Amino acid sequence: MLTLSAVSARYGSVPAISDVSISVGEGEAVGLLGANGAGKSTTLRAISGLIRATSGSITFLGADLAALPPHKIAELGIAHVPEGRQVFPELTVKENLEVGAYIPSAKAERNRTLELVFGIFPALAERRNQLAGTMSGGEQQMLAVGRGLMLKPRLLMLDEPSLGLAPVVTDATFAKIQEVHAMGTAILLVEQNVSRALGMVQRAYVLESGKVIIQGSSAELANNKQVQAAYLGM
Repeated sequence: MLTLSAVSARYGSVPAISDVSISVGEGEAVGLLGANGAGKSTTLRAISGLIRATSGSITFLGADLAALPPHKIAELGIAHVPEGRQVFPELTVKENLEVGAYIPSAKAERNRTLELVFGIFPALAERRNQLAGTMSGGEQQMLAVGRGLMLKPRLLMLDEPSLGLAPVVTDATFAKIQEVHAMGTAILLVEQNVSRALGMVQRAYVLESGKVIIQGSSAELANNKQVQAAYLGM
C-alpha cells in the first residue's frame, strides 16, 4: 500500500532522515518508534508532502508521491493527524470536522461520515457546537483524529496521539484508534510511548538519528534487548 525506499530528507542543510525504508500494508497498523529527534515526524511529513525527500522514492497504491503537492496526496487517501492536535480553536467541533472533508470525494459523503465519526466519538457528538479551544487535551485529540477520518482515508497517520495526555485519557484515545483500525483503516503510528504502541501495532520500525536501526513484529521488538533497555525501562 505505502512504500518508502531509501528516503532521505533535510531541513535546509541539516539532514533529518537518511535512507529510511518502511512499508504499510492494506489495513495494517505499523509503528514508528524512537526518541525525540529520531526522524519520526519528518518521515510522516515526507509522506504527506510537507517536506520533500532529497532522495529515494515514496509510493502509495502505486502512485509516485514525489512530485505531488500535499492536497493531491490527501486526495489519494492519506490523512495526517499532526503532533499537538492543531485544531482550530475558534471553530466549533462540527466545523472542525467539516474542514477535514475538504476534498471533493469526502465532501460528497460529509454528512454520512460525520455521523460515523460521532458514532466512534460520542463525546464529540455531545459537544458538536462547542468551540474546540475550550475542550480538554484529550477531547481535542479525539477531535483531531475525527477530523482526519472525515477525509475517508485509506491510511491514517498519527503523530504522537498520547502527547500531554493523562494515562486514563491515553487509554481512551488508543481504544478509539484501535476501533478505527478494526474498521479496516491502515494506521501509521508515531509514538514515544513504546510499550503502548507495541500493544496496538502488528509491526514497527525503530528510528535513531534519522535511520531505521531495528524493525520487526511487535512481539519481536518487545523482546528485543536493545529496545527493552532503551525504551521499555527493562
